Amino acid sequence: MRFQHSLSLAAVVVLAACGPQRQPQTPTNNAEEPVVPAPSAPPGVKDSAPAAAPQPGTGGGLPDERTPIAEPQASVDPKSAEAAGQMVQHYGALIEEGRFGEAEKLWGDAGAAGREAADLKSYSEAHFQVGKPTGMEGAAGSTFITVPIVLYGRLSGGKSLHRSGNVVVRRVNDVPGSTEAQRRWHIERIEWSETR
Repeated sequence: MRFQHSLSLAAVVVLAACGPQRQPQTPTNNAEEPVVPAPSAPPGVKDSAPAAAPQPGTGGGLPDERTPIAEPQASVDPKSAEAAGQMVQHYGALIEEGRFGEAEKLWGDAGAAGREAADLKSYSEAHFQVGKPTGMEGAAGSTFITVPIVLYGRLSGGKSLHRSGNVVVRRVNDVPGSTEAQRRWHIERIEWSETR
C-alpha cells in the first residue's frame, strides 16, 4: 500500500512538471521606459569624440555658399583669388600636421607669424575650414583679398573650441623692383571675430 501511494505521488509530480508552465505576472505599464543619458567624460578626462566644425551659415561657421568651390582642373593663375584661397588652405594643412615652421613662412611678417603659431600650438587637434575668397582690393602697389576661415579642434586640456575669422592675404603687384617672393600671396594678418 505504501508503495502504491509513493508511486501515485511520483506520477502527480511528473504530470505537474509536464503541464503548461505559468509565467510570473509582471505589472503592465504603457509608459515608455525612461531614457538614461550616456555618461559623459569625468572632469579632467579628454573627450574622445572628434572635433567638429559649425555648419556653414550658422553662428561661427563659414558663409553659406550655395555653390562650393570646385577643385582646379588646370594650373591656377598665381595672381588670382583662387590662388590666394589655395595658399590659405595650404597654411591650414600645415597647421593640422603640426608643421609650424613651414606655416610661418607663408606670412609676410615673421613676428605676427610667430605669435599666431604660439597660439595655435595650444591646440592638441586643429582643423581649418576655408571659405571662398572675397573682396579683392588694390592699394599702394599691392592687392589684398579676404578669405573666411573657421579653426576648430581641441585645446591641450581636451576642451573643444572653434574660432571664426578672416585671413587677409596680400601680394605686391608686378611693379619694378618687386621680388618674386613679394609677388606671391602671403598672409598679412588674421582677424578673429568669434570664439566658442
